Amino acid sequence: MRRAPSVPPAIPGLRFERQLGAGGFSDVFLYEQQLPRRRVAVKVLLAEHLSEQTREAFVAEANLMAQLSAHPYIVTIYTADVAPDGRPYLAMEYCEGPSLAEQAKLRTFAVADALRTGVRLASAVGTAHAAGILHRDIKPANVLTNAYGWPALTDFGISQAVELDVAPSAAAGEASEVGTTGASGTQTVGLSIPWSPPEMFEDEPRPDVRSDVFSLAATVYTLLAGRTPFEIPGQSNGAADLISRIERGTVTPLGRDDVPASLVATLQKGLAKDRASRFDSAVDFARALQRVEMELAYAPTPIDLPNLAQPQRRETPSSASEETRVRQVTTVDAQPAQLAPVAGPSADETVVRQPIQTVQPSSADSSATIRRELPKPAVVTAPTTPSTAPDTDAGRKRRRRLTAVLVACAAVLVVGGGVTAGILLQGADPTSTPTTASTGAPIQLDQVPTPEPVSVQPSADGTSVVFTWQNPKPADGDQYIWQRTDGPSDAPKVPTNDQAASVDLPSPSANVCISVVVLRGGVTSAKPLEMCAQG
Repeated sequence: MRRAPSVPPAIPGLRFERQLGAGGFSDVFLYEQQLPRRRVAVKVLLAEHLSEQTREAFVAEANLMAQLSAHPYIVTIYTADVAPDGRPYLAMEYCEGPSLAEQAKLRTFAVADALRTGVRLASAVGTAHAAGILHRDIKPANVLTNAYGWPALTDFGISQAVELDVAPSAAAGEASEVGTTGASGTQTVGLSIPWSPPEMFEDEPRPDVRSDVFSLAATVYTLLAGRTPFEIPGQSNGAADLISRIERGTVTPLGRDDVPASLVATLQKGLAKDRASRFDSAVDFARALQRVEMELAYAPTPIDLPNLAQPQRRETPSSASEETRVRQVTTVDAQPAQLAPVAGPSADETVVRQPIQTVQPSSADSSATIRRELPKPAVVTAPTTPSTAPDTDAGRKRRRRLTAVLVACAAVLVVGGGVTAGILLQGADPTSTPTTASTGAPIQLDQVPTPEPVSVQPSADGTSVVFTWQNPKPADGDQYIWQRTDGPSDAPKVPTNDQAASVDLPSPSANVCISVVVLRGGVTSAKPLEMCAQG
């Protein structure tokens, strides 16, 4: 029987609105914060379960969660305190969207959506691992949706330390929770059976980062299948049945034709019974999902991790030149009508191009409409003969000002020419003939290297062939794109991070050919590598 919800505490600066949820050791309420005005979710521990141990664990976990609050896919923690009635509470970001568990009940995710969500969740978990935090309860119900539609992972360790959720049933797809004793024999550990790795069912569970990888893979599987990885439709799926299948490592097939084999293999590796056979980290799992995205020609989802090598900012007294000053806004009139066009500058004239603005009265009212026109040359004519005016101070000042104007104009032309040359070079075809500079020396443009062949090895059963190549001049971030060239011209281009490609043979005597290029910074090899397997 479910218990009655607790009374929401009166918290200074917060106004109670309604209850959001209830657990075994806490309730979650929606409040409106007065300053700054926003809605916050407040998790409050129950008074009847308070002890010195739970208080200490609550403080420790709140401090850990605060370290992760800046991550885009982790629920933001605003504050933690003790209410006037003595109950500790945690105020956090209110995510009004449905959780992944609620979404999975309504629909099965498209492959692209599941991959994108998996990479983002793996980024959040990898960030927690970098901070020394194991989640230990990753499941669709613990992934909320924020106001931008992004996943927001919550309950980092707090449920394991101070809360034991009691599910209404142990049916498959529900979060079945059991109590176990940890290594100390006294700590209660929450356990969501359908997404938990087999090591969590040992007498003394000792989870590590690979345990979270298992739960990540189980969560992505649930989004794709609409059920948990070890649930068998039409059969008994109670807690004991699920634990037995998890310990044996018998994953139920997805049953979807649109899921590529590479994604199935990635999930199977993440759900391996032996943790040594899983991915070593959440980041490795995210990279495997990215490779599937590239295989399907999707843009890879970024992996958001903290910059752990960020240099410390040094506090130095600011100089007068670095201080912020308040300046008045200066207004200028539009330029007068453009100069009359000229046939062209003479040899002793300096040309300066300026944008021309003309002001025309609007037909609707007395306001003016500014129209920009293409810039036309304005001519500054240098004196060709010495001045006959007396060499007075005023004359010398006028000559110095004129000289400064001419020098500035020349500098504008030099800089503008350099910028134009840079733009032309950036847009140049890397396969074109090197451009000759004004000094006569050729300008060399870096080219993306062409791969070099290594081997062509048919399989033992003659059903496939593996092409292997190497990069003669590798660089960080290099990738490869290969394409079959023995068939139609519209054969798909396959991106890969590996220097090998496996191609199925229609028959043992068939001839198969591929072309391979290096992809570097959005530019491919000027000349592809051609490789063939002769039947």
